[in-house]
Amino acid sequence: MRGDKTEQTAVMLFITPDQKVPQDHPIRAIKPIVDRALLSLSPLFNRMYSKRGRPSIPPEHLLKASLLIALYSIRSERQFCERLEYDLLFKWFLDQNIDHPAFDASTFSKNRQRLLEHDVARQFFEAVLEEARQRDLLSDEHFTVDGTLLEAWASLKSVRPRDDEVGPPSGGFKNPDVDYRGERRTNETHTSTTDPEALLARKGRGKETKLCFAGHVLMENRNGLVVDVTVTQATGRAEREAAVRMLDRLPRKKGRITLGGDKGYDTREFVAELRKRKVTPHVAQNQSGRRSAIDGRTTSHGSYKVSQRLRKRVEEIFGWAKTVGGGDKLRYIGVARNQLWAEVTAAGYNLVRMMRIERKQASAAA
Repeated sequence: MRGDKTEQTAVMLFITPDQKVPQDHPIRAIKPIVDRALLSLSPLFNRMYSKRGRPSIPPEHLLKASLLIALYSIRSERQFCERLEYDLLFKWFLDQNIDHPAFDASTFSKNRQRLLEHDVARQFFEAVLEEARQRDLLSDEHFTVDGTLLEAWASLKSVRPRDDEVGPPSGGFKNPDVDYRGERRTNETHTSTTDPEALLARKGRGKETKLCFAGHVLMENRNGLVVDVTVTQATGRAEREAAVRMLDRLPRKKGRITLGGDKGYDTREFVAELRKRKVTPHVAQNQSGRRSAIDGRTTSHGSYKVSQRLRKRVEEIFGWAKTVGGGDKLRYIGVARNQLWAEVTAAGYNLVRMMRIERKQASAAA
């Protein structure tokens, strides 16, 4: 028989968000790791806030919310807060009851500077990485570095001459008329009024020029986990300079390590910096006519071929960060705010990767 489409509204319900999230949902494997990482940061959170005054939104909620935005491709912080009002999985992840009201989207911007000042996102990323290290998922010998362009949250129409005193273009508040014909624009002569730290850059010859930042990743080769991430201005030397900085931050044991990379890292200066740090350069040889800085002493080893094969896995990180994590077009202005996004997003990638690795190991053991 046909069921009745009208149902009596329940007056009282004894139910929690935990009861509505499936027991085999992948995020159930992620939440304990996140909770342990945040618990380790509790002393830092205590120092961040005064013991007097009105209670704020817990910083744990802000970090968990930022992680959910990356994991579920939420378009904006405002959209997240709207969804938090009715999404039981989000409430469960934030340890909230069903009747707990969602916080306002302005909470993110009001607290972001405090998170930046105390480098909270970096320490959260490192706490998640420590969990992977304890599970023996990280290599301490073989690594890969790579960089990519990240489109800034600024329009090319905001690019004006540095000495321009005329003001913004006219012809509409949101979409002004701008004529670029006959004007040569470079980073030395022009800047964006929306985001002065963003620079004009393009992926290659014949490609469209955009306002960009540069994103850099250091990956370990065993399981393809991110061990460091940084956002810089998109200069011509940004990739190699960022690679050296990330290597200097890397916890190392005694002995040599290897570093894979594409042919953009095949320069004498960069290779010399690696050898000075006892790092074997497993970067691809540049065959464009100039002499490569990588000689037969390196390329003849079998480990070089392995590094060249595994280094392509780093593209999975950039692909996930752009398509899932929202990095196809950045949401924030300036290097510092986008660095915070990159660290939380990299932590999200590692969490998903760790969950998949351990599920695969469990199924293989069964």
